[in-house]
Order: sequence, then structure tokens, then C-alpha cells
Amino acid sequence: MKLKNILLVVRNIQRSVKFYQELFGLTVLTDLGGNVILTEGLVLQERDVWNRLIGREARQGDGYAELYFEENNMSAFLEKLERYPEPVPFLNPLTEHSWGQRVVRIYDPDGHVIEVGEAMDFVIRRLYEDGMPVEDISAKTGSPVSQIQGICG
Repeated sequence: MKLKNILLVVRNIQRSVKFYQELFGLTVLTDLGGNVILTEGLVLQERDVWNRLIGREARQGDGYAELYFEENNMSAFLEKLERYPEPVPFLNPLTEHSWGQRVVRIYDPDGHVIEVGEAMDFVIRRLYEDGMPVEDISAKTGSPVSQIQGICG
């Protein structure tokens, strides 16, 4: 068995397509009107289509699920959020976890939670370039020394 897609129920499909295209660089693979398949396995479906297919009202909201994207240039991503023509609500501002990864959590136009975080290999390289010893990076990130040495050379 193989997971093929993640489907999000949305109120306004054009608004949601624009959001994922402009902020995350996804592109439309298939547009079936009430269903749009984007790259990275994301499918958007109009709420009315979902309700008709399932036979009941969709339930959505904070905490049902989270999409996770990786972005190593967090400053550029935060600037992109600021420039977006609609306000993008934050669940969490830019935060650095105890393991060194910087993340931000936002909501999409329908209240779906999206986390954007640095890739861990990027975090490890950043810590190494900041002068942290390999053993300390291992303790901080939980990554084996051999993995850190492979990333940092």
C-alpha cells in the first residue's frame, strides 16, 4: 500500500489554490472544478463536493491535522507571508525548538494548520558552522555522531 495524496476540504477552491501556489510553490496537476490536485500530493476539494460525497457536513479546524513543509530560508518565507495580499494568521511565531530547528506554524484560509520548519540536515550544518562541537550537536539534535559527520564532512 502507498499513500498517494492528502485531501483538504476548503470553502473557496480558487483562494486555496492561490494560497498554496504563491506561498509554497505548488502547481496544479489536475483541475476538476471542485477537486484540484496539486504537486506534493495535496488535493483540495470544495466543501460542497465533500458534503455531497460523504453525506454529511465537513468538520474542520485547529488540531485535526497539520501539513509540514521544509524551508531553510525562514527570513525569506516570513517576508513572503508579510507580502501575501491577505493576512495569514499565525498559530506560533518563529520559534527555535530545543533541538535547534526553527519553525513557524500558520493557518491556511480554511484554518488548516501548516508547520514550516528547517530541514534537520540544514540545522546540523548551521550548528556546526556556528562552531558547536559534533558531540554537542549530537546531544542537542538527537542525531548520531556518524550522521552529523556525514552531513558536515
